[in-house]
Amino acid sequence: MIFIENNLNHLLAVCWFALAWGGYTRYALWKARDTACLASVLHLYREDWMRRMLLRDNRIADASVIGNLERNASFFASSTLIILAGILTVLGASDRALSLLADLPLVQPASQGISELKLLCLAMVFVYAFFTFSWCMRQYNFAAVVVGSAPMIGERQVSEQQRNAFAARAARVLSLAANQFNLGLRAYYFGMALLTWFISPWMFMLTTVGVVLILYRREFHSDVLEVMVFTATESAPNEAAKDAVPGQSQTQSV
Repeated sequence: MIFIENNLNHLLAVCWFALAWGGYTRYALWKARDTACLASVLHLYREDWMRRMLLRDNRIADASVIGNLERNASFFASSTLIILAGILTVLGASDRALSLLADLPLVQPASQGISELKLLCLAMVFVYAFFTFSWCMRQYNFAAVVVGSAPMIGERQVSEQQRNAFAARAARVLSLAANQFNLGLRAYYFGMALLTWFISPWMFMLTTVGVVLILYRREFHSDVLEVMVFTATESAPNEAAKDAVPGQSQTQSV
């Protein structure tokens, strides 16, 4: 009880952070069901991509695009491991890190226990980011296999209905992978907000709100969405969002 009373502002900031992160994820999931957003529009583009791929005999370019997407996820996964190594190094020398932070302006003093708790929370955020990026990489591998199994143009035993079903299935796999990439990027955004906890718990809470507003603006009201959405006006982007990843937003641009 004494620990809670002495660090109530820090505990409140952590709860606010978790509520903002989880709440925005759930809100984006709910809003994408009936609102055009980057997630739904990008899924429509992926469906168009897969349908056009079925009209080509040479699919080297399609495989190359999927490989580039996988390399993006691989880059972030590797970067996350480097960040985690740095955090663990600082955690092992927390006394020195505290003395360095104490010399910075606007930094509120904190006990060694609270400082180590902050580092552990930061490490958990990037551990989560690593798992999402690594799962994204695997799903892009699955997408490459799916594209490799695509029916060729001259296969008469494959009906048009089967081709459309394949295009929808392949687009869904790509959207699932993109969703994981997006979740990993969100972890980076919120990880940046968590850094301000070392300055002040109140600034931490304010920065968390700012991150949520940035994410919302980019996903639902960005300029790039206005450019792309014109192709989705006749295709019900809300239904595509449901089919892509129920309850999740999977854009790679946020």
